[in-house]
Amino acid sequence: MLFAMFPGWMHSLPKSGGWLNTVKVFLGFLELALAFKFLSNADLVLQLHLLEREVFLVIWIAIFGSLALYLFGKISLPHDSPVVHISVGRLILGLLVLSFTIYLIPGLWGAPLKLINAFPPPIEYSESPMGVGALKDSSIATTVLPEGAKYGPHQLVVFDDYDKGLVYAKKVNKPIMLDFTGFACVNCRKMENTVWSDRQILTLLKNEVVVISLYVDDKRDLPKGEQFVSKETGSVIETIGDKWTDFMISKYKTNTQPLYVLTDLKGNSLNQNHPTISYVGVQEYKEWLQVGISNFKK
Repeated sequence: MLFAMFPGWMHSLPKSGGWLNTVKVFLGFLELALAFKFLSNADLVLQLHLLEREVFLVIWIAIFGSLALYLFGKISLPHDSPVVHISVGRLILGLLVLSFTIYLIPGLWGAPLKLINAFPPPIEYSESPMGVGALKDSSIATTVLPEGAKYGPHQLVVFDDYDKGLVYAKKVNKPIMLDFTGFACVNCRKMENTVWSDRQILTLLKNEVVVISLYVDDKRDLPKGEQFVSKETGSVIETIGDKWTDFMISKYKTNTQPLYVLTDLKGNSLNQNHPTISYVGVQEYKEWLQVGISNFKK
């Protein structure tokens, strides 16, 4: 686009040669890394557990580590020109790639990697949610999960079935926070890693509400007896994800993820001014939670 707007710039480009092959190789490494990112999305949606967090990070460390070695001239490919010296630009780029590779390594031991938190699989999608070689928190290890619950982001107790979450919420008499999310939802992971991780938010989520996470891209089939035709869209609801998507559209007239709703035990919204909330900052999210929780206790 820029060259089309300023065609004179074409004359300033150097002639094609070894440098252009370096550009192609660099982009090839990036394409390979992104290919594994999209493969990991498919793995998440299908819940195959083939590209869990540790495996994904090891692959990215290998890819970007090899790219750094290539930029430093330690690896050469058949069409490369001989590297007599490394230019300043290539050296700086190599150092940036090497720094990024080193940054990834602590992720194997449970580091949140907030700079890229939306790209790797979430920490809970892992063989070792607390990090490779880490021991589970003793309080978590001795906790008996309610029926139908599991550990979600930041070791939150969450439900992925509305009915089971509702039964538990009635038992403990707490409001429900519906979390319409997706396995491959980038903004959902950003919210969990940048907003839910805040100490005050996490305290509210752990102690004041029952979190029910409904995955709209869950591809598991519904039992034949539970499949139905949507009154809202007219489509056949065949999977669990279809069921939660139809619930969100028919009830809240939107198909946006993430979408958060605070309700009482009868499904009524606890925040009349803002019945739903989506991708927001810590302060706005905290105020929204506090209003709903306060209304529930009245």
